Amino acid sequence: MIRCRSPPSLLLRMLSSCTSRPNPNPRLPLSTKPASPNLQSSHLVTNPCKMSQTMSVSRCFTASTDPISISSKPGLEPETGYPDPTSLVVVSFYKFADFPDHAGFRKPLKKLCEELRVSGGIILAQEGINGSICGTREAVESVLAFIQSDDRLKGLRQIESPVSPEEEALHHGHTSSSPLAAGEDAPFRWDHVRVKLKKEIVSLGMPTVSPIEKVGKYVKPGEWNALISDPDTVVIDVRNNYETRIGKFKGAVDPLTTAFREFPSWVDDQFKLDETASKQSKLEIKDSNEITNEEAETSKENMPKRVAMYCTGGIRCEKASSFLLSKGFKEVYHLEGGILKYLEEVPKTESLWEGECFVFDKRVSVEHGLAQGTFKLCYGCKQPVSDADMEAPEWEYGVTCPHCYSSKSEEEKERARARQRQFETWGIIGGPDKGRRPASSTPDDNEKRNDTQLSRSV
Repeated sequence: MIRCRSPPSLLLRMLSSCTSRPNPNPRLPLSTKPASPNLQSSHLVTNPCKMSQTMSVSRCFTASTDPISISSKPGLEPETGYPDPTSLVVVSFYKFADFPDHAGFRKPLKKLCEELRVSGGIILAQEGINGSICGTREAVESVLAFIQSDDRLKGLRQIESPVSPEEEALHHGHTSSSPLAAGEDAPFRWDHVRVKLKKEIVSLGMPTVSPIEKVGKYVKPGEWNALISDPDTVVIDVRNNYETRIGKFKGAVDPLTTAFREFPSWVDDQFKLDETASKQSKLEIKDSNEITNEEAETSKENMPKRVAMYCTGGIRCEKASSFLLSKGFKEVYHLEGGILKYLEEVPKTESLWEGECFVFDKRVSVEHGLAQGTFKLCYGCKQPVSDADMEAPEWEYGVTCPHCYSSKSEEEKERARARQRQFETWGIIGGPDKGRRPASSTPDDNEKRNDTQLSRSV
């Protein structure tokens, strides 16, 4: 059963949109010749599909900007052992910084991503930058170098994930002129990047909490097992319930939040911080000589001795740990690089991770070594679904799954079915003319349109 693959007819239409010879197997990369070693830079191509398929992909993606180095286990050239500049990578990154003029950074960053065919999503806010992008290694390195050309954004915390050969084939097989836009299995929409301006790069809803001022202690993946195995350590999963449902660390407390904004309320309720604060204020009113040791200990009895937190890539823990410190917690630790860095560095035989890790792109989930996971995505609710979920009667591709079926009205389900029909027909939501003004072919068309507009105005 094809569950998360583009319909075969769509793939054929995608290939037929190119003027060159179609690829007989759309699941495999097109054969390419190695690029000339003397080629240092090239002009960007508006429609690579019009070029001969024998040309190296690097001709379409090489950037002239000097790249910075990032970790590169996958995509090595067999002859040199160096990273292949034309292989695809997915890099997640963030940096908390004082960035009041962030709005002026949006246009040049978006323009560079579009020129280099880098896809994904980036958030800019007064407190810094947060993003996840996909593209050729050379292009991604150029984008990261541009971001860090601003001294305030130097030292990005970043995690690189490999891209499978199948995903590479889909990514390179799509162009800006393709009627398909992006294959459903590509990590991000091909040739599309979103650069958004927001109040926060990760939404906690508490502007006073600032990781720039104070943050918990970072713990390397290699030291994490010893910390969370200590009985005096309370391990907290900072992610949401749809993420924790498919995997978490052994013995971790699951707050069962549906959004990160709910975390502060959960902490207050879980550790009864309101009661603790009330007791503390009463103690402060008393003369210091009247405060007994028992009363002082009672005011802290709800706070654990040590807290260790983790999330997908580390960014939510930055704010969560800063929040706990502001509430009076003394020992607050968090996993540096998040679950992704742990799965990359810690061998499966030594791991305390159970299940898979949800990621916010079309890979849906990853396993140890950051290998592709087994979960797919319900496009009705954007939650991960297993093979068992897709066999349930509530499952309808692009519409509902067992996790959202009962919460959706019939009207919502019908809208989702209409959206899915559009995608199956055109490869994009809204049809081929979405966002464009239909071209008028004859004077009669103009006359009909003017009559319609006049009747509406009357």
